[in-house]
Amino acid sequence: MNKWDILKLASIIAVLVLAVALFSRIDTAQDSAETEIVRNAIKNAALTCYAVEGAFPVDDLNEDGYPVEGSALKYLRENYQLAYDEDRYFVTYEAFAPNVIPSIYVTERGATLP
Repeated sequence: MNKWDILKLASIIAVLVLAVALFSRIDTAQDSAETEIVRNAIKNAALTCYAVEGAFPVDDLNEDGYPVEGSALKYLRENYQLAYDEDRYFVTYEAFAPNVIPSIYVTERGATLP
């Protein structure tokens, strides 16, 4: 192998590495956009609920006075046609009070945090 063959091989390897890195970055950006779409869907359903009923949905309380996790999201699914892939996304919906907009966090299951 002469000097030019090594240079050609190194150039091909560099292009392949850059292509793989670019595709990985595009995939990550797409996942982030999809997560934001789910978050916006939940927020819009909660805002619609507030506009119609005058209150944001809050989690129900059990007999011990602790919130039943997920009951507010269940209410939005049943009454405001909220739909997302529950097996793919983990959603945290924290409603402080019925008149305060809830904090909504969406993470893709199995995703690593930055």
